[in-house]
Amino acid sequence: MAVLSRIPKTLTRTTTSSIKPPSSYISRSFSSTTLNSETDLKVPSFLSRNSPPLRQEPKDRNVQWVFLGCPGVGKGTYASRLSSLLGIPHIATGDLVREELNSSGTLSSQLKEIVNQGKLVSDEIIISLLSKRLEAGEAKGESGFILDGFPRTIRQAEILEGVTDVDLVVNLKLREEALLAKCLGRRICSHCGGNYNIACIDIKGENGKPGIYMAPLPAPPQCVPNLIQRADDTEEVVKERLRIYNETSRPVEEFYRNRRKLLEFELPGGIPEAWPKLLEALNLDHKDKHIAAA
Repeated sequence: MAVLSRIPKTLTRTTTSSIKPPSSYISRSFSSTTLNSETDLKVPSFLSRNSPPLRQEPKDRNVQWVFLGCPGVGKGTYASRLSSLLGIPHIATGDLVREELNSSGTLSSQLKEIVNQGKLVSDEIIISLLSKRLEAGEAKGESGFILDGFPRTIRQAEILEGVTDVDLVVNLKLREEALLAKCLGRRICSHCGGNYNIACIDIKGENGKPGIYMAPLPAPPQCVPNLIQRADDTEEVVKERLRIYNETSRPVEEFYRNRRKLLEFELPGGIPEAWPKLLEALNLDHKDKHIAAA
């Protein structure tokens, strides 16, 4: 079992009392069942507690983390691994939207109309879905969360700050040439839905930058005939995603950096190389790091 022994050594945190969320967002919170801005959101009780001492078993610790990073960097992969290791839920806002679209929930028809028109899902809807998910987690006794893919803008970060206190923001970084090759190498099995990667990334170090090696993630023989590439995994689209990210999400990094909650982690390679180093950066002790990295 992993033990969170102390706060990340590369991060200096501020106390929650020194952070003053915008009052407009504290008073204007969103219900999980309506988008009426006058309706108060019931904030889950575990979100309002003071963080317990850090030297605890992870499943007893109130972990409230956010994962940031460019599209395709691996936020979901590492957030999911930490979720399993720490015993807390991994919440991806994209999954929440897809689940609502496939349900008969109150927002389903509104979401379908938005998606069919090619519009962006509003901050209000995302917060409403997230609030509903947190309330459900509280009812099940969940002790925290790892958010993946949210917030993406300053406004979203301000709204989130009015709803809950985020402990730590992990910003995953990867050199652009490696990220581009990684995205272009992604493949999905059309039969089982498995995710693989055919790219062998070997970038030599230069100008003081270390080299990066990321081995392919080959599909098993039964999946090879069924491998497909996402239609939007083209060089043009990936570069456009990065451009949009730099314009809208880089300021979010600065938002959390100013609050001394940001931990920047440069991925040194694939999962075998990066996972043990991420655990080290987070000061997570794990007896089986070599197994966890497999």
